[in-house]
Amino acid sequence: MITIYPAASRYSTNHGWLQSNFSFSFAEYYDPNNLQFGPLRVFNDDIVQSGTGFGAHPHREMEIVSIVLKGQLKHEDSTGNTEVLVPGEIQRMSAGTGIVHSEFNPSDTEDVNFLQLWFLPDKKGLEPSYEQFAYDQDALHNQLLPIVSNRQEGEHRVAHIHQDLTLYLSKLDAGRTISFTQSTGRRIYVFIIEGELELNGEKKLAKRDAARITDTSSLELKAYSNTHFMLIDLP
Repeated sequence: MITIYPAASRYSTNHGWLQSNFSFSFAEYYDPNNLQFGPLRVFNDDIVQSGTGFGAHPHREMEIVSIVLKGQLKHEDSTGNTEVLVPGEIQRMSAGTGIVHSEFNPSDTEDVNFLQLWFLPDKKGLEPSYEQFAYDQDALHNQLLPIVSNRQEGEHRVAHIHQDLTLYLSKLDAGRTISFTQSTGRRIYVFIIEGELELNGEKKLAKRDAARITDTSSLELKAYSNTHFMLIDLP
């Protein structure tokens, strides 16, 4: 089953310094029928104005992945990490038994647009940890590049996450098709960053649309325009 969630169906909020779109229940938005998809608990699409950000705040028992689409995001946490995340890099933070961090847009002129995903871990009581690195931009071209996983995926480095999932990114040329197959009984989440994509010849997604897929172990993805998208293989 492929269920499409159009971009406009997300919960949107505007605090002036922060514009957010929530794909799942978060903060003031609560829908008991939209709490999570497998272990995927949060998928936020945020725009933070220059010189502003989220002050120090705590997290526990959550795997947090951040991907900057435009601009830069400065991260600081209670374990001593201080990094600036830019497009082409992946950040994974395991909150475990507890961590405090802040996220700030250090630019004087440019907004930052980033995606933040929260996943429930496969075990509790983990020691907090942090990982950030640049992935191979060329390897996104017309293929699925794993950038977050609980296991090594081929020759490319992945950010290790404490959950049985793999997060892929891809940039698919217009007219090109790629296939994805997973074990039966698992889930697939697809999110369109830019472009237009058709799934299994029947479902079409545009910019910022998402698909939640169950009971469908094989997927054919065809780009109608140059398309940048995310695919997550979930339990």
